[in-house]
Amino acid sequence: MATTTTKKPAAPATAKTAPAAPRQTTPLFGKENYRWMLIGIVLIALGLILMAGGKSPDPNVFNKDEVYSFRRITLAPILILGGFVVEIFAIFRKDKKNA
Repeated sequence: MATTTTKKPAAPATAKTAPAAPRQTTPLFGKENYRWMLIGIVLIALGLILMAGGKSPDPNVFNKDEVYSFRRITLAPILILGGFVVEIFAIFRKDKKNA
């Protein structure tokens, strides 16, 4: 035996609904979080700027000391990674006002 179901037509919306109350939104990050984010971006940019360069004026000569300098191999990556750590800290930091 087969059973059939019939769908009832939707009732027309004749009743007026009250206008929705405006939502009170709080900002996702506080002022202090944005300050830390800016510090992280500056650290990352500074690391990238320090890593740039190393081009030799003569393409036939390879200057090992210029390419593999302390600034490009050690200092710049530390600044970039430090900037990412500061960014993560800024995102996860709780605002004291909303705590």
